[in-house]
Order: sequence, then structure tokens, then C-alpha cells
Amino acid sequence: MTQTGMSGGRRIAVVLFNLGGPDGPADVKPFLFNLFNDPAIIGLPGIVRTPLARLISSRREAEAQANYDVMGGGSPLLPGTRAQAMALEARLAEVLPGDDCRAFVCMRYWNPMTEQVAAEVAAFAPDEIVLLPLYPQFSTTTSDSSLKLWNRIYAGPGRSRTVCCWPRAEGWISAQAEAIRSKLVEAGEKPVRVLMSAHGIPETLVTKKGDPYQEQVEATCAAVAERLDLGPRSDRWDICYQSRVGPLKWLGPATPEAIAKAGEDGLGVVLAPVAFVSEHIETLVELDVEYAELAHEVGVSPYLRAPAVGTAPDFIAALAEAVVTSLPRTGTAPHGPGCQGRWKACPCQNARRAA
Repeated sequence: MTQTGMSGGRRIAVVLFNLGGPDGPADVKPFLFNLFNDPAIIGLPGIVRTPLARLISSRREAEAQANYDVMGGGSPLLPGTRAQAMALEARLAEVLPGDDCRAFVCMRYWNPMTEQVAAEVAAFAPDEIVLLPLYPQFSTTTSDSSLKLWNRIYAGPGRSRTVCCWPRAEGWISAQAEAIRSKLVEAGEKPVRVLMSAHGIPETLVTKKGDPYQEQVEATCAAVAERLDLGPRSDRWDICYQSRVGPLKWLGPATPEAIAKAGEDGLGVVLAPVAFVSEHIETLVELDVEYAELAHEVGVSPYLRAPAVGTAPDFIAALAEAVVTSLPRTGTAPHGPGCQGRWKACPCQNARRAA
């Protein structure tokens, strides 16, 4: 990375957005309520959505607590994200040595939440602010929800810009590829299929609301497959979607279906989380426990799971580059190639239409 913008003396706040997770058993129900009370998750008027969110969080509390018990009672997402923030600060200190760069962790559904972090950023009194969701692929259900809330609440100083997505950022792709490559080495000569698993969303968000998420997931996976020289999407690799809930049709194929298909084909599986940058319930419980049991049942052997990128140096370098290259501008833009189609929900295209 080049040492761009080394005029020095600036106070730069980088706000890292993520989902959040309960710290302990008592936090599970309120965390679930916050999640389901988000209009980006349940698109109903508040008078209907709020009591529905209370009902859903009550009904799901026991099952969710059991899943968090597997991880010691709470989510490891916050400490993992704070480790990424510290690594990013260290990297920015190297490439912007004259500036005071501080990374703030902002969670959408549990602490530290937007109101608290907005006050902390305002107290820092930054000259420049970079809003950087830790979701590689943009969706109305993740990045958009966090950014809308931040823009509604933050009233402090600083010239701001947003990095809306980075589905093909160089360091992100190389870190993903290296994580998968290590598991391919572990598989040895055994025939395996690489399954790249992303969190699913209802199809209607793509087909009716113009959410670019699916296209960006496919772009990430294609770039990783190319880096690993896996060839075209076929028997050697595929894309799948996990965490389906509710009666709506979701993006597919579902990850359990893709695992079962590998079993039918007599193949093992290397499973890679391509929409998650940290270990949390969707990786440590859903992938490592629930889907591992399924793999055993359908005869998938080996079943190997590539780790989330965490603080891999290439990944942290990608985040730092996203920050540095965004500093000369304001507004919203991707780091690297973003949407390649015309998507109604794309914030960059919305900005161009408004102009």
C-alpha cells in the first residue's frame, strides 16, 4: 500500500460496523428483540413489528441460549472485532504515521451500540470519519441498516465518507483463498468439493427490492475460486446459503442441501464462510456442529471448515487500504469493484440518481 495522504496531523475515526452478539445468557432475549425489531429485518410498521419481535424473541430464547452455551454462554464476535480494530489501528499507524487514527467498534443489535459509539466518536473530535461495515457484500439487512442508524444519530464533527462494500478487495480475497488452501492441503488426495457458504436472505429482497447481495457474494466466490485455480463453478466448488428461517423462499442452494449433494457424489467438503469475517454463532455452531453432524449422516468425509479471516495480515491490509483510499473523497463508494448490475438498493446508484 502506498503512503497516501501523509500530510499529517489529522484525527481520523474509522467506525467498524458489525451485527453484535449477546455477552451472556441474560442478553440473549434482548439481543434477539433488537434484531427482529429492526425494520430492515421485519419490514412491518412498528405498531406490528415491535410486539411481533417480542413474541419471536421469547419463543427463540431457549434454543438460542442452548446454541450460545456451546460457545461458553455468549458470542465471541465482540472480542474478535475488537482484535480486528486493534490490528487495523496498528496498520494505519504504519501507513499514516503523521495522523491519529482510531478504530471504533459499533454493533447493530448489542453493545457497544450506535448511540454509545456515536458519542465516543464525537468526543474524539475527528477531522475525518470513515464508515466501514465489516460486511464484505452490501445488503439492506446488514450494512444499510447500520449505516442508516448511524447517519440518523451521529451529530458530531468530522468530514465523513462511507465504504459501502468490498466484495473483491485484494487482501480479503487472498486471505479467504489462503484459509481454504490450508484445508485443501489437509484433505490431501481425498476428493473434496469447496463449498463457499454465505448467510442467506429472502429471494424477494433481490428480485423486488433490488438488493445487490447475491451478485456480490457470487463475485467474491468467483474471485476466490480463480485465486485457487478451481476452474469454473462445477464439481470442484459451489456457492450455498445458510441460516434460513421462516416460510419465505431464500437464496439457494441451502448449505445443508449442498452438503448432502456432495455426499451423494461421494465427495468430502471444504466449507468456507465467505460473508463472515469473524467467528461467531453461524460459524462455530451452525457450521462446526450442526452441519458437521449432517455431513457425518450423509457420508461426507472429510468435512473441513476454513476459518474466518479474523486478523489475517492480508485482510487487515485490505481494510487499511479501504480507509486510506477513501480519505480524499466524501459520499459513498465501494472499495474495489462493487455492484456490476443496476440494483435499486445500491447506495452508490441511489446517490447518482438523486444527483
